[in-house]
Amino acid sequence: MPEGQFEFMREVLGAPSPVGMEGAMTLGVLEPYIRDFLPDGWTLHHFRGNAGLVVDSGSTGDGGLSVMIIGHADKIRLQVRSIGKDGKIWVDSDSFLACTLIGHEVLLYSEDPNAPGEYRVLEGGTIEALGAIHFSDPKLRAGTKGIKKEQLYLELQVHGEDRKRQIERLGIKAGDPILLNRKIRPGFSPDTFYGAYLDNGLGCFVVAEVARLLADENLGHVRFLGAAASHEEIGRFGSRVLAQEFRPDVVIGIDVSHDYEAAPNVTDKRLTPIEMGKGLTLSSGSITSAYLNTLYASVAREHGIPLQQKAAGRDTGTDAMAAVFASIDAAATSIGFPIRNMHTISETGHTRDVLAAIHATVELIKHLDRANVTTQDFREGHPRLDQASELTSDSE
Repeated sequence: MPEGQFEFMREVLGAPSPVGMEGAMTLGVLEPYIRDFLPDGWTLHHFRGNAGLVVDSGSTGDGGLSVMIIGHADKIRLQVRSIGKDGKIWVDSDSFLACTLIGHEVLLYSEDPNAPGEYRVLEGGTIEALGAIHFSDPKLRAGTKGIKKEQLYLELQVHGEDRKRQIERLGIKAGDPILLNRKIRPGFSPDTFYGAYLDNGLGCFVVAEVARLLADENLGHVRFLGAAASHEEIGRFGSRVLAQEFRPDVVIGIDVSHDYEAAPNVTDKRLTPIEMGKGLTLSSGSITSAYLNTLYASVAREHGIPLQQKAAGRDTGTDAMAAVFASIDAAATSIGFPIRNMHTISETGHTRDVLAAIHATVELIKHLDRANVTTQDFREGHPRLDQASELTSDSE
């Protein structure tokens, strides 16, 4: 990945955009970047109820095909729950495993009580739970018992008299978001990187790069809708609003996947053997469109783009579900990139997988545009297993 592209990816992933406060990524990073290449006739859409962003290539008129690709801009975060008399700031761990947070530096964002609407950032705190091994339960010391989320607190090194009041004077209050403080950096192995919040700044990075590459394509048949959605981490609420607003014909969720080959303690689950460094993932099952998946796989094969098939069950777990949740008739699928250590401060990815997702999506949209694929093609493209040919041991 070129250095400039990596730096933009680092900026996207580093934007402080906890759930419900995604503007730092969407409005502060993505929008200025997109405006630099935004062609005439393309527009950017903002929304009343969330800080989501959609780049729109414009209406194609009757017979055109609208395609929405969705990354989510929100990050899992910790939240202030209460302030103890001893100055400990008790926190909710949200979607983090409590044991993965101990000792990590964090950033706390708090509204200025004297200037509502303005926010301050507090640096220098760490997440703790035990204080020291000497104070821990014997079972915890032996490794037979874990840390409970109710034990987590933000340590600000406060000392002296009336420590609770010292914290309260800062304006810190319940609900204030806390983010892990580690931007991505190159990993030890070639083409790898690690840090916090690959989930899912990577999806938004792909959306922006797909938009940049399509800006010179003069799309005529396809209406491209590149979305950075809000509220994914608490129920995928933002993307379903965007689907309802634009009612696209095709929805593609772009999100991280797991590197199951490197995941510990899961060999007995017989998970799909997808792995980091071997290309983008394409989900089959759940609500995914078999016809759309065939098109994706075909363009990837034609252009030599590495692709891994992934099994999905009842739910894709991504914003690919947006149209279904919004009761919109759209062909959908979910693509991604295998990462390790999801929902930790050391998420790990591979640039080859991210680039594969970008270029496969670009080639798919170019194909849909040039081949004038219509909504009727999707209506008639459903597989007919009653017409399947016989597969024998002699088949090739």
